[in-house]
Amino acid sequence: MTEGIPERVRAVRRRIEAAAAACGRDPAEIRLVAVSKTWPPQAVVAAHEAGLGVFGENYVQEARDKIAALAALPLRWHLIGHLQTNKAKFAVRLFDLIHTLDSVRLAREIDRLAARLPKVQDVLIQVSLAGEETKSGASPAEVPALLAEASRLSHLRVLGLMTIPPYFDDPERARPYFARLRALRDRLEEESGIALPELSMGMTGDFEAAIAEGATLVRIGTAIFGNRP
Repeated sequence: MTEGIPERVRAVRRRIEAAAAACGRDPAEIRLVAVSKTWPPQAVVAAHEAGLGVFGENYVQEARDKIAALAALPLRWHLIGHLQTNKAKFAVRLFDLIHTLDSVRLAREIDRLAARLPKVQDVLIQVSLAGEETKSGASPAEVPALLAEASRLSHLRVLGLMTIPPYFDDPERARPYFARLRALRDRLEEESGIALPELSMGMTGDFEAAIAEGATLVRIGTAIFGNRP
C-alpha cells in the first residue's frame, strides 16, 4: 500500500518544478497538498517520510481518526471537501486550513466555534465557476458579499479562493476556469483592499495548467498514492 510513494512524490515535484519554470514562476510559490482521503495512516507516514507535510482530507469523520492516529507527526491538515454546518465544530478543531467556505451561514458558525478555542481559522472561499449541481461553492456573483461578511469576523481569516473545474480529458480545457478564478481574485483584491494570496486549484490531471494560471496550492492524490482500492 505504501510501495512506490517516494518515487511518485519525486515525480510530482519534478512536474511542479517544470510547470513553474515554463511560466516563469518560482516553484517555492506552489505548495503541494497530498490528498490522503480513503488512504490509511501508513500511506500518510510514507508520504511524510518522502518529504510531504500538508495533507488534504474530504470527510471530517475519516480525518478525525486519521489525525488522531498521526498526532505525533508534525503534519498540517487541510479540509478540501464540502463542510456541513453541523460538522464545523470538528473541522475547526482539526484543520489548519478549510478550502470550502461557501456561505455566510457557515462563515458565522466557523467564527463562533473558533472563538471558543480560541483560534483564528484560516479559510478559502470555494467558488463554483461552472454552476455544476454536484459541486459545492458560492457563485462568482455571491463571492463579494461573502468575502465582505467573512472579513468582518474576528476569528475567521480568508486567505484566498478555491475551485474545482469540470472534469476534462484535456487539461487545457480546464485552464479557462483557473484563469477565471485568478481574475476574480485580482478583482476582489482591488475592490475590497483585502489580500487574497492563495489560489487552491489543480489536481492530478490538470495541475500544470493551474500552475500556469497562478495556483499556489495544488491538491494531488492519485499521482502520489496511486489509484484508490
